[in-house]
Amino acid sequence: MTIAAYIEQVGQQARAAARLLAKADTHAKNQALAFMAQALLDNESALRTENAKDLAAGKAKGLDAAMLDRLTLSPKYIATMAEGLRQIATLPDPIGTITDMSYRPTGIQVGKMRVPLGVVGIIYESRPNVTADAAALCLKSGNACILRGGSEAIYSNQAIAQCVQQGLQAAGLPAHAVQVIDTTDRAAVGELLRAKSYVDVIIPRGGKGLIERVSNESLIPVIKHLDGICHVYIDDDADIPMAIKIADNAKTHRYGTCNTMETLLVAETIAPQVLPALAEIYHAKQVELRGCEKTRAILPAIKAATEEDWVTEYLAPILSIRVVEGLDQAIDHINTYSSQHTDSIVTNNYSNARRFLREVDSSSVMVNASTRFADGFEYGLGAEIGISTDKIHARGPVGLEGLTSQKFIVLGDGQVRL
Repeated sequence: MTIAAYIEQVGQQARAAARLLAKADTHAKNQALAFMAQALLDNESALRTENAKDLAAGKAKGLDAAMLDRLTLSPKYIATMAEGLRQIATLPDPIGTITDMSYRPTGIQVGKMRVPLGVVGIIYESRPNVTADAAALCLKSGNACILRGGSEAIYSNQAIAQCVQQGLQAAGLPAHAVQVIDTTDRAAVGELLRAKSYVDVIIPRGGKGLIERVSNESLIPVIKHLDGICHVYIDDDADIPMAIKIADNAKTHRYGTCNTMETLLVAETIAPQVLPALAEIYHAKQVELRGCEKTRAILPAIKAATEEDWVTEYLAPILSIRVVEGLDQAIDHINTYSSQHTDSIVTNNYSNARRFLREVDSSSVMVNASTRFADGFEYGLGAEIGISTDKIHARGPVGLEGLTSQKFIVLGDGQVRL
């Protein structure tokens, strides 16, 4: 079978499964999630055997220690995946929720009902746990999914998919509701991105190169973010100890995440008090600092920042710093250089906080909080399929509700339009 014919077959199976899932009740979906979690635990040995094949291949290819660590399915890792499925089962089911019902002058009632998107294609790299997480979120939101993981995790992903399909069948739901592409041929990605007759939305999870390819080639709507160029602005009226605590956490809690601060903005009247204390903290944690001229006048030992630094997602212990005149210049800098992911202001000035919330055009905007909170779990979504910086449909962390849409419903008792 050619790659094109294979993807068409997978798409047809997913579309048929999506129609069945759309009418599945919450109990059946929760049962399937429980059965899937148990299957992961019952098949721990088989999962680790398949995972060992991926690890051996990865070592032969020269993958670094960090990548191999992300690939490893330890007993604790498998237990965490199972617990994640059980947690998703406890979340409210969004499907069928009716809102905004109102009577019209004609006597009809008009409202909105939440419904699945249909078939979700997810293209991702590295982490095998995405297979279980994505399958669970799509299932709970009533969507069928087609998963295309990275070639480095092909055996692990297939083994996890078998556990998922066992759980689906045990609950009386179609096994084809979750399908993992079983070829590492890169042509399969291209075919999936063109399968607009069967796939309703594509979600890429991985590095910038993968997301750019998907965005450029897809004939299907894409939910994605390219960069996480996140800012913290320390305002003139900031509480200094709070500002130092937030700026430290936003950068050093984890370096390789999309919600990590990459640029620090500081109002010039408060910069002489804030920057030396922060520089001492960053130096102790081996964070390289790059600053504008005003920053270097306060911290002469640091490197000069260039225009390129303002548009760079470092994903590393590197931070660019700019001293700004005040709120107007901070907002202008963010709206010029931000990737519209997450930006935060530290201030005790109510008016400045409200202006920042209103005028900064990002998917998450915060007051007196670390950018590291931009996460589905921290937002109370239970889990997320990814982060979206798009403005249509879903924006910010995408949880169960982000994997649904709404349709209008009308209730009448015989009305006709005159």
